[in-house]
Amino acid sequence: MVDHYHLLSKKGAWGDQGDGTYVNPVLPGDYSDPDAIRVGDDYYAISSTLHCSPGMAVLHSKDLVNWSMIGHVVQDLTSIGPEYNYDRMNRYGRGVWAGAIRFHKDKYWVYFFTPDEGLFVSTASDPAGPWEPLHRVWEVAGWDDCCPFWDDDGQGYLVATHFADNYNIHLIKLSEDGKELLHDSDRIIHQYKGSEANKLYKINGTYYFFHSEVRAREGDEARVVMMLRAEHIYGPYEEKEIIHTHGKEIDREPNQGGLVQTASGDWYFISHQGTGGHEGRPLHLLPVTWVDGWPIIGEDTDGDGVGEMAWGGRKPINGYPATVLSTYDDFDRADLAPYWGWNHQPRADKWSLTARPGYLRLHACQPIDRDNFFTVCNVLSQRTFRTIHNEATVKIEIGGMAAGQEAGLCHFAQTYCTIGVKQLNGTRVLKFNHSGTTVWGPQLTVSALWLRSVWDIDGINRFQYSVDGVHFISFGDAYQLGWGNYRGDRIGLYSYNCESEQGYIDVDQFCYEVARSGE
Repeated sequence: MVDHYHLLSKKGAWGDQGDGTYVNPVLPGDYSDPDAIRVGDDYYAISSTLHCSPGMAVLHSKDLVNWSMIGHVVQDLTSIGPEYNYDRMNRYGRGVWAGAIRFHKDKYWVYFFTPDEGLFVSTASDPAGPWEPLHRVWEVAGWDDCCPFWDDDGQGYLVATHFADNYNIHLIKLSEDGKELLHDSDRIIHQYKGSEANKLYKINGTYYFFHSEVRAREGDEARVVMMLRAEHIYGPYEEKEIIHTHGKEIDREPNQGGLVQTASGDWYFISHQGTGGHEGRPLHLLPVTWVDGWPIIGEDTDGDGVGEMAWGGRKPINGYPATVLSTYDDFDRADLAPYWGWNHQPRADKWSLTARPGYLRLHACQPIDRDNFFTVCNVLSQRTFRTIHNEATVKIEIGGMAAGQEAGLCHFAQTYCTIGVKQLNGTRVLKFNHSGTTVWGPQLTVSALWLRSVWDIDGINRFQYSVDGVHFISFGDAYQLGWGNYRGDRIGLYSYNCESEQGYIDVDQFCYEVARSGE
C-alpha cells in the first residue's frame, strides 16, 4: 500500500482518471477541515480558510470526486473582529477554523468557531450564496471543531471541543432558531488527548459521535479516528477505532472530515490529509463499509475490523466530467471568481474591477510595517497545487506606477518570494525578493509585463519574465514552496508603496495551468 502511494505520488496522479476510477487526493491542494452533505443529487462541502477573505469556502460536486468552488460563507472578516482588517492583519493561522454544514428546515446552515472570537452561524437558501450576515452565537475563546445536529423531535444540539480546557468535548442544546446555546444543558460527553474534529449523526436510530484524538502509535504519537455510538444522545457511548493511522509519512493522517451517503445508499468519508507540505491539506475520498453497526473507513485489508488508507478506487457515481484545476481570469466579471482570496480583509478603496473594465486595478498601499511583506494589505491569492507541472502567468500593465511602488507576482506561506517591478528615480527595475534577500534585474521600458511562476511536484519554483508575452527569461533563484500558519503555499498578486499611497497596476489576465494527471 505504501509503495502504491509513493508510485502515484511520483506520477502526480490525482482525482478522476477518466476510466471510472479515481486516485487520492481528489483535489491536490489546500482544502482543509472539510465537511460534506448530500441534498438530492448534489453534494456540498465546506473548507476552513483561516485568515483569508472571503471566509469558509463552499464547494459543489455531483459525484464526490470532481469538485468546484462555488462561493464563501463569510464575505467580510471584520464581521468576526477588527484584527482581521487590513490595518491590523493580526490573525495568521487563526480565523475561520473547521466548521460543519447541514441542511435543515429548507436552509443550509454553517457553524464554525474562531479560536479567539467565538462561535458563529450563517444560513442560506442556496449554498452558492448569498449567505446571511454572520451571527455570533457565543463570544468565547479556546473552542473549535463544532457540529450542529437536529434530532427527530426537532431539538437542536451543538457538539464542540474546548481545547483550552484539556480538550473536553461538550454537547449543548441549541435554541429553536439555532442562534443561541442553552448553556444550562451543557454536558461533557468525551475527553482524550487532542480530541476534536467532531461530527454527530443519527443513523438507523443510533447516535454516532465521530472525532479524532492523539494516541501512541508505533513508538510515536498519531492522530487517530474514533467513533462512539449510543442509543441515547447523552450516552453511555461505546468506542471504536475506525481507521488505522500509521504515521504522517505513510498515510498522512486522514482525520478531519465528514461521512456522506449517496442516493444509492453507499457511504463515503470526505477528509483532508497533510504533513506540512507546500500543497497544504488536500481533499481525499475514502469508501466506508458498515460491519456490525460500525463504519469502517478505507479498506479493511487484514480483517481486523479497522480500515486502512485507500489511495483510490471506483468512482461513486459515473457520468460527470473530470475536474480541471486551471484558472483563466480576464477579470471581466462583476466580482472576483471564488478561487481568489485576500490576505486578511482588503482595503476596499484600493482595488477595483470597474475602474477599467476587463482589468483588475490594484492600487498601492503602505504596509503596516515597511520591512514585513506579511503586513502588505490587498494581496490577492489562490491555492497552489501539487501536480507534476504547474504554471501561472500574469500580464500586468505598469504605466500607472508611482515612485516607490513595487508590484508583481508572489508565493507565500511561512516565507515568501516575489518577482515584480520597483519604480525608483523615474525608472522601473525588475526585482526578485526571497524573504528579504533581493536580486535586481534589468531596467524596464515597456508598459506591459508578463510574469510567470513554474513549479514541479516537489514544490521547487522558478520565476520568469517576458516583455512580449512570447519569450520568457528565468530570473532569480529557485524557491521551495512551503507551509505556514496552517496553510499551504499561495500564489498571488501584490502592490504596495512604502513611500506614499500613490500608484497602481492593471492586471489584464491571470492564467494558472495544472497538469491533469501524472505521466
